[in-house]
Amino acid sequence: MKRLLYHISCLALVILPVLLTVAPAIAQTPVYQGQTTEIGVEPKPGDTYTWEIYNDSTINFATVAGTAVADGEASFVDGINTGPTIQVTWLEPGIYFFKVTAVDIEGCTNNLQIGRIKIRESLPTAELNLDPNEICINDDALIIVTLTGNPAWEITVEESDLDGNVTGYNTYSGIEADENPYEIAVSPMQTTIYRVVQVKDKYGENLDPSNSVSLTVHPLPAKSKIYLKE
Repeated sequence: MKRLLYHISCLALVILPVLLTVAPAIAQTPVYQGQTTEIGVEPKPGDTYTWEIYNDSTINFATVAGTAVADGEASFVDGINTGPTIQVTWLEPGIYFFKVTAVDIEGCTNNLQIGRIKIRESLPTAELNLDPNEICINDDALIIVTLTGNPAWEITVEESDLDGNVTGYNTYSGIEADENPYEIAVSPMQTTIYRVVQVKDKYGENLDPSNSVSLTVHPLPAKSKIYLKE
């Protein structure tokens, strides 16, 4: 879970019986589709809080219920949308608005606050395959990298031996859509394990390693004389 805590001071809550003016964007750290964020206020003793998520900035936030959850674009973790702190999973990219309503100990309300958050498209990924999986020394193989995200991409490929020792890194940049899947020719002198440890695209950077593929390299046989059959 991406724990991004957006604090909205309850002292700043105002009585807004008409259409709310949207506050400036609170979030500075990029948030991506599929991630979960934590949003909260500084609680005031005796107050209770209810949250709603909107995907339309033209509606009256003061009178209309949140629309994003009903439209399947966001969800409250465990369905909980009450309390000074809640968690939201963002299912689709876009611009969203979250509203918190405070009710005091007497059950009176009209205290509302609005925040804005931009959800970016999901982080790019890479999946590796080999063709073939085994070669002899001095032969070539292809690493086939299938990418998701928005071009142009940049990837960093890590090489390691069978003991897990990293033997090198190679970076490939400017990969366009018509090059996906991207093919990398390799000709190692020993069995080598490959994985992508960094993928960048137009919108973001993913540092979670991809799957690993192992290219087996067989030594050449010892030279021996060849005798013709008489």
